[in-house]
Amino acid sequence: MAEINLESIMGLIMNAGEAKSNAMEAIAAAKSGEFALADRKLDAAHASLVEAHHAQTGLLTQEAQGEQLNITLLTVHSQDHLMTAITFVDLAKEIIDLYRCKS
Repeated sequence: MAEINLESIMGLIMNAGEAKSNAMEAIAAAKSGEFALADRKLDAAHASLVEAHHAQTGLLTQEAQGEQLNITLLTVHSQDHLMTAITFVDLAKEIIDLYRCKS
């Protein structure tokens, strides 16, 4: 696997994991009534998702330019992390809104 591919794949995994962690912390903050902190954590989650998308775009650009990419279990794992993080952040927003309405 080329060095740049590994760097992009690890960027996907790390940033997606960071996004999911921040989303979880945002939910916990909202549950405690700390909505300003919840909003900051959601912002941080969104920023991590943007970075993960940059890593993904790098891989997609390589393939679109005709470079053959080796699809490994690590590649699939990175995409799984990204999709799970996106879903988690979206659900966290909804859960936080529910806590916000409840208070």
